Order: sequence, then C-alpha cells, then structure tokens
Amino acid sequence: MANLFGFGRSPQRSDQAFKARLDRVYRWYALGLLVFVATLAVLEQMGLPRLWIGFAFLLATIGLYAGIGVVSRTTDAAEYYVAGRRVPAFYNGMATGADWMSAASFIGLAGTLYLTGYSGLAFIMGWTGGYCLVALVLAPYLRKFGQFTIPDFLAERYGGHLPRLIGVGAAILCSFTYLVAQIYGVGLITSYLTGVAFELGIFLGLGGILVCSFLGGMRAVTWTQVAQYTILVVAYLIPVIWLSVKQTGVPVPQLVYGYQLEKVTAKEKELTADAKEREVQAIFKQRSDALVEKLAHPGVSLAADRQAATRKLEGLKLDNAPVAEISTAGKALAAIPRDETAARKAWTAEKAAADMKSRPLNGMPPHAAQFSGDPDGSPAEQAIYDTSRRNFLALIFCLMIGTAALPHILARYYTVPSVRAARQSVTWSLFFIFLLYFTAPALAVLVKYEIFTALAGAPFDSLPTWVHTWNKIDPNLLSVTDINHDNILQLNELTIGGDIIVLLTPELAGLPYVISGLVAAGGLAAALSTADGLLLTIANALGHDVYYKMIDPNASTVSRVTISKILLLVVALLAAYVAAQKPADILFLVSAAFSFAAASFFPALSLGIFWKRATGTAAAMGMVAGLGVTFYYMLTTQPWLRDLFGITSPIRLWWGIEPISAGIFGVPVGFAVIVLVSLVTRPPSQRTVDLVDYVRYPDLKSL
Repeated sequence: MANLFGFGRSPQRSDQAFKARLDRVYRWYALGLLVFVATLAVLEQMGLPRLWIGFAFLLATIGLYAGIGVVSRTTDAAEYYVAGRRVPAFYNGMATGADWMSAASFIGLAGTLYLTGYSGLAFIMGWTGGYCLVALVLAPYLRKFGQFTIPDFLAERYGGHLPRLIGVGAAILCSFTYLVAQIYGVGLITSYLTGVAFELGIFLGLGGILVCSFLGGMRAVTWTQVAQYTILVVAYLIPVIWLSVKQTGVPVPQLVYGYQLEKVTAKEKELTADAKEREVQAIFKQRSDALVEKLAHPGVSLAADRQAATRKLEGLKLDNAPVAEISTAGKALAAIPRDETAARKAWTAEKAAADMKSRPLNGMPPHAAQFSGDPDGSPAEQAIYDTSRRNFLALIFCLMIGTAALPHILARYYTVPSVRAARQSVTWSLFFIFLLYFTAPALAVLVKYEIFTALAGAPFDSLPTWVHTWNKIDPNLLSVTDINHDNILQLNELTIGGDIIVLLTPELAGLPYVISGLVAAGGLAAALSTADGLLLTIANALGHDVYYKMIDPNASTVSRVTISKILLLVVALLAAYVAAQKPADILFLVSAAFSFAAASFFPALSLGIFWKRATGTAAAMGMVAGLGVTFYYMLTTQPWLRDLFGITSPIRLWWGIEPISAGIFGVPVGFAVIVLVSLVTRPPSQRTVDLVDYVRYPDLKSL
C-alpha cells in the first residue's frame, strides 16, 4: 500500500514512470466509481431505500478519502508541506481544480446565476480571469523562490519576521472565512444525504477532512483532491446533460443555452402579467405595509401579538380542537419574539422578504437583463443602472485579484517539480475549471425553465415529493405556502435558496435518486477538497511560519509536522463550531475571503516580484492598510457584521459599492502605501535585489 502512489520508491525514478503509475491508479479508480454508481442504481430499482443510498455515498466517499490519507501519511516536512515538489502538472491542475471548486462554486454558483441572472456572470469572469493573473504574475515566480508557504515568501523577499507575521494573520483571516463556508456546505450536503441534523452533518463530514489532511498533509490532500475532482465533475455534468436532453433533445447544454434563455425570457413576461401572480404580490405588499406599522410601535404591537396568540391557543383548548391545531397554535405563540429588540430584528427581516416577494418574478431580475435600471430612462433609473454596472465591475475586480492571491491556491504551485511545470499547472487548472464554469450558466437557465413551466402553476396536492423533503431539511432553502388559497402554486409562493439549485437538478430532470446521491457526493467532494487545502494553509502558517521560523528554529522535522497536525485539529473544530451557527450566507463568506486576500497579499506579492525597490517595512504597512480598509468597509456596511458588532449607525456605501466588493478599496490603498513608504525608507539589500533578479529572469541559474 505504501507504493500506491509511488511513495517509498527510489528518488531516481523517472517522472514518466511516476506519472504512468498515477495514470493506472486513477483509471482503475474512475472505473470503480462507475461500477459503484451502477451497482447502487440497480439496487435502487430492486427497492434499496433512499436513506441507505445516501449513507452509501457518504461512507464510501469519506472512507475513500480517509484511505488515501492513511496510505499517504508522512512526517517528512517536504512531503507534508509541498508533497515532495514532484506532482505532475496534469495532476496538480486537477488537484487545483478540486481545491478551487469549493462548495460556493459547485453548489452556489449556478444558484447565484439562477437568482441574479446576468449579474451572476461576474463570478465566472472574475474567478476565471484570476487564473490568468496567477499564470502571468505569480505562480512561476513563487515556484522559483522555492518556499513552503506564502508567509515564507514574504519573509524571504522582504526580510525580518514582521512581513511573515502579518502574512500569517492575513492568511488565517481569509482562509478561515473561506473554511467556514466550506464546512457549512459539508453540513448542508451531509444532512441531505443522510437526513441527520445539520450540526451533526458538519461533524460527520469533518471526519473525512481530518483523516486526510491530518495524516498526510499536502501529499495526502493532493491525491485526495484528484479523486474528488473526478467525482465532482461527473456529478455536475450528468444531471445537466440529462436535463438538456429532456428539454431539447440535445446532450450538449452549452449549445442550447441561448435557445432556452429565449424561452425563459418569454415565460418571464407571461408570469409578470399573470393575474394570480399579481394577486400574491399584492398580499405580500399588504404584509410589508403591516410590518411597517408594527416597526413604528414595536412595544404595543408585540403585546398585541402575544395577547392574540394566547387567546387563540386558549380558545382552541376550550373547544377541544384537534391536537394538530393546538400544537400549531402553541408553536405560533412560542415563536413570538421575546422583547422589542428581537421583535424589531425579526420584523425587519420579514419585511425585507415580503418586499422581495411583492415584486414580479419572486424578486428576481429578468435573466437576460444586463444591469438594473435603464440607461435611457429617468435620472433615477439611470443612477440605478450606473450603480449596478459599477458593482458588477467591482466584483469582477475583487474576485480576479483575490483569486490570484489566495494562499491555499498559490501553495499548490509549490508542489510541482519546476517553474515550467507551474505554468503548465495553471493551464490545466483553467481547463478543469472551465468544464464546470462553462456549464453553470446553462444549468441555471435549464433549471429556471423547468421551475417556471413544470412547478409554477401546479396544484399544491400534486407537487413533487422533493419539495416536501427539502422543506423538512431547511424551510429557508425551499418552502411553499398557498398565500391566496387557490391550491395552485404561483412563482411568488415558492421560496428557493440558491444553495440547493444544483442539488435539485437530478430530481428536476426525473433521474433516479442515485444520481441525486452522486450530485450530493460531488458537492461534498468540492467542499471537502477546498476545506483540506484551507486547513493546511492555516495549520502550516501557524506550525511552520510561527512555531518553526519564529519560535523554535531548531525544532526537528517530526516536531514541526506534529505541531502542524495538532493546530490543524484545533482549527478544524473551531471552524466547525462557527459554521454550526450559520453565521452568513455561503456566497458572502467566500467573497469576503477574496476581498481579504486581494487587499492583503496581491500588492505585496506582485510588487515583491516586479519592483526591486519595495521594502519590508512598506510591505508590512501596505498589507495592514489594505486589509484594514477592506475590513472597515465590510464592518460598517454588511448587515450580518453590523449586527454581530452592534453597529447601529446608518449604512453609507462608498460610490454605491456593495460590501461583497470591499476589496476594491483595500487593493489600491495597499499598492499606494507600499510604493510611498518604500520611496522614503532605506532601499533593500543587494542580496534582496539579486534574489528578485534571479526569480524574474529565467537565464539566471543561481545567485
């Protein structure tokens, strides 16, 4: 077993032989995956319960990842931190694709496109463009520096412990924020697969993360991520191809995307003019107006609500009403807010939801509309259009710069044998990511067409079983309510969260449940693969950069790796605890991580490579300034953060930019501070200048 991936063999073995061995291993693995899915499909037809299918996917995939972790266990520092720097470019590209395909990409991207239409393309354009920056600006040069971590690079390039320490703090902040989002996705998918509570699902999935990264570090994570990418790409493509065949007869969804979008646009116009839809919207408008009255006098309204609920419950008991009615009334009484503060918070959220549903198309913009507002309309509409376009471009900028600076992605390019392999890895990464990103817009349109035509307008008593299943798992993700009591589901009576669009695709396509299990396993693979990389980034920053480089430089290899493993366990448990609190939506957490990475790392990394005059003091101050501005803007404008820190002052957006794009202010501040401070501080040493020349110019073989 030790030689499963070529470990333990002579260091003189050829790269070709090593890659050939990997090819054989993963060919057998892909065949085994197909046989496993086919077997479960046959067993489902024979009557195997859905719950057992879900557990089979969960246990088999987590067991596989844990097995790779056991086989790849190591205490060697180079193997643990950078997989021995011998991962072939093709497989590193696949591992990077899995590392990148987080829960937000796999689960949330198509859902965001479903809910926001054209504006959601900012995520695809930003993330894809970021890899072009990685290839051109950072990856090859970082590989030539030959360090273990990004803080390692900062210390080597700028000198001293201060840049390293600030780099560690920034790496932990952006990686932990991203990690919480992944573990949230793990809990969501695990609870869907097995029916267990969300919080328990988090800790079940956490076991697979820990066994892999805890035992083998980057070596185990790399080969696990290759296996995970195989699962997630198959899981993503099968249902959308099937849905495309169901709707159009063409098995290439990317080709019929535009054709179906025309149908969706026509259906949007029909639903907007529908009388029943307008009736439901009017009811929600009345609810919003009533909540305005409540918020104007919260104390009086709260007392009246509690009195009315109590009177109703007592009346039902006196009339010997059915137990179900009494129970419902009791729950309604218990759900009334405890005090005025809680009432104001709850009613504000209810009003926001009612306002959304009082608009056509459930509050969604027309799918093909580029931006909100009208460039040729009234001054107010023109202002809305300009703000919408500005936010679209700002988000692309933040995601692009953030992608190029994420520590767990950049660390992957330390694992390849050479600078040339680092460039090739980026190319393969783009290819493997393209397979999913080219499909996501088509998936969003196909799902929207299915819901608009097959679900909207259906009788409540004939809704598919998956509607009720998801309603039990989490009503915030999917719920239906007959607002106008006509027993027909109008679109605005459906509440659907973007995080379940991909998971719903197999059932919308009419596929057997085993494919739903496969998609959930793919989403789990996406969340686990990214979580592994993020955990390693945090643990290695603490274990390698803080403990070994700053506290105990004489520590043995075994003790260094052991410390990293202990820290990895602590960080994983802390992230699981935070994720269990459901702190914010998954997409905001991910986007916040990109803004943090962009503002803190990109100016220091790019100037460190391309400008020899940049100094250590300037880099440290630039990272702090960029990160500080970004965090301040998020803190004062993002509702969840404002509530967390008790900020009650009015929200003031700078140039109308939403908090999701806060990095657009931090990045230029970081660049400006580094340039200005560098010009007024002592120039770097000659050794540093020679080091930059060595890294930038490939003909220099040594210092």
